[in-house]
Parts: sequence; C-alpha cells; structure tokens
Amino acid sequence: MPKVLVLYYSKTGNTEKMARLIEEGAKDAGVQAEIKPVGSATLDDLQAADGIVIGSPTYYGLPASEIIKLIDESVKLHGRLEGKVGAAYSSSANIGGGNETVIMSILQAMLVHGMVVQGIPKGDHYGPVSIGAPDDRASRQCKLLGERVAKLVKKLAG
Repeated sequence: MPKVLVLYYSKTGNTEKMARLIEEGAKDAGVQAEIKPVGSATLDDLQAADGIVIGSPTYYGLPASEIIKLIDESVKLHGRLEGKVGAAYSSSANIGGGNETVIMSILQAMLVHGMVVQGIPKGDHYGPVSIGAPDDRASRQCKLLGERVAKLVKKLAG
C-alpha cells in the first residue's frame, strides 16, 4: 500500500494539528499515512515514503530551523527522492506572517529533489495556511491536501 509521510515542527501545537488533519485526509483517500515530528524523522523515512508533506510554523517568513536542518541533510539523498509526491503547509500568528514564503521554501527543495509537487486549485493554492490554530477553513484545506496527495501517490504508484 502506498505511504504518505506527514512531517511537522510545532512549538504551540498549531502546525501539529494541521499535520493530523492532513494525515486524516490521506488515510480517508486510502493510503497508509504516518505522522512524525521532524526531529524524529530520518533520511530512511523519506526514502520509504511515496509522498512527503512537510509543515512548519512561520518564523520571520522562513521555515523553522528544524525543517531547514532536515532539508539540508536531505542533500545526501539527491536523486533518490525523484518522482515522489511532495507538498507543504504552514501556520503563523497573523495574515501577513509569511506563510507562503515558508511553503515555497519547502516546495523549492522538493523540486530540486525532482519531486512532483501537489497544490490545491481552489483555496490555499501552494498549501494550507493557518493563522493560529486551524479554523474550519484551514481544517478543510488540510484534509483536502491529504486527500490530493494520497490520490496522486496512488496514480503514480500504479
């Protein structure tokens, strides 16, 4: 069964709540989904997954250093994540907090790895965004992203 790995870093719990909603959406779409804090994820975890969704709070328009650390370490896998499905999400304290720049930073690294990036045509195009704890809109976007990643993983896995 195809597998989606949902990674997150969360200090306040908001990004973790988003991760759980994405995991739920992926499971509802019929794939195995695993959620992990980024600090306990290994490079082997990345290689074992068919889809990887990474979420970070927004710190000065940048991902958390723990997310950057994983991305930096993933250089060792260059060429071995090619074709996997990737997606990203973020939370912040306010609307102009830089959520989209965080998501784009994560997606850029995925594109360098040759991953297939999944977006959302209606709503949060680049990936779900939450201002504080996920409200109903952000919760729907998270579940939808999980479903969309799972469906694409199943298509690509054949």
